[in-house]
Amino acid sequence: MYLHAAVLETLRLYPPSPINHKWAKEADTLPSGHRVRANTRVFFSVYSMARMEGTWGKDCEEFRPERWITEKGGIRLVPSHQFVTFNGGPRSCLGKEVSLIQLKMVAAAVLGRYKIQVVEGHSASFAVSTVLHMEHGLPVMISRRSA
Repeated sequence: MYLHAAVLETLRLYPPSPINHKWAKEADTLPSGHRVRANTRVFFSVYSMARMEGTWGKDCEEFRPERWITEKGGIRLVPSHQFVTFNGGPRSCLGKEVSLIQLKMVAAAVLGRYKIQVVEGHSASFAVSTVLHMEHGLPVMISRRSA
């Protein structure tokens, strides 16, 4: 359960596609009150939405997988318009569940066998583009875990 929560929290804070857009087929009004004309492209920042205090709380900038776990130990479900890494509503990603399974399988296989540490002194910074990536890479030291 904790691994699943950690994967969701990672995807919340570091979405693979930090910027997304939708087309307004018809004129509409956003929840903010802004009017959108028909055939208008609306861009939104998935990265910024994941850091909104009003949505995620005062600790919105912190990596805290526990936010995804209920008091009974299950996974807390959030509305798809709140966690938009996989889009939401009728156009949400068809591969969401498969990708979550793959991420957990890879994480369990790698982290169960190896210890991974960021090279000391490296300052991580992200490059903003259509795909979120490390501006100068992420040098790490990898060592095999002892049995």
